[in-house]
Amino acid sequence: MTFPVIEIENFSFAIGAKQILRDVSLRVDSGEYWSIVGPNGAGKTTLLKCLVRIHTGGAGRIRLKGKVLGGYSQKELARLVGYVPQASGRLFPFTVREFVMMGRYPHLSPFSSVSREDEKTVQHALEVTGTAEFAERRLGTLSGGECQKVFLAAALAQGAGILLLDEPTAFLDYKHQAEILRLLRRLNKESGVTVVAVTHDINCAVLFSDRILAIKEGAVAFSGTPREIMEEEVLGRIYDASFHFMHDAETGASIVAPQGISL
Repeated sequence: MTFPVIEIENFSFAIGAKQILRDVSLRVDSGEYWSIVGPNGAGKTTLLKCLVRIHTGGAGRIRLKGKVLGGYSQKELARLVGYVPQASGRLFPFTVREFVMMGRYPHLSPFSSVSREDEKTVQHALEVTGTAEFAERRLGTLSGGECQKVFLAAALAQGAGILLLDEPTAFLDYKHQAEILRLLRRLNKESGVTVVAVTHDINCAVLFSDRILAIKEGAVAFSGTPREIMEEEVLGRIYDASFHFMHDAETGASIVAPQGISL
């Protein structure tokens, strides 16, 4: 039986005089994989940041697991939601294991030491993400794809059942993109982790998601299934562009490329 873990009702958010989000509504059920798509500057990242209170305020209502967002302490929120921001290129002077252990902070009191349970949880996160083999290396020695998996491991070490990801495959080559997407799908399908991922890749959104939200100019332009978004009129309305439609040979799903690109 599914139940909502994220409920957003008529949520609007502004920074100064600039309106970023306008009357956004969304319901994400437990165990679903949602992709958030849309043009640059549409408000996709801002929405994720509002969900983890990097941005505060706004009008409307946000609930997590039935409780108003403002009713959680920051530690309580971190036990529920793991957030992986877009890669910035900024690295930290820690080993992989040290960095992933920092994901346990919601479960530690100010003066407590790391427990065996914390160590087991971190080791499991390292193994699940395929990062255990370089756990003693410093972050600065890793490739972009390896770093992205480490950030995922740290989010998993939080013990959160909801993962929010901002462009998790940005700047990665095809091999590492595929590794990250397979990892997210495995966490979602096998471990029941709820995934909400911002992406600019509509084809990945269609192939990996249960449902898709499209935001344009801060407002919801589409909310529905991958099959429903793959219509010329729908995509044209979202992106103000025309598309070539093709079929993925493995899944049979429709995929697209912008018109004007030679095929």
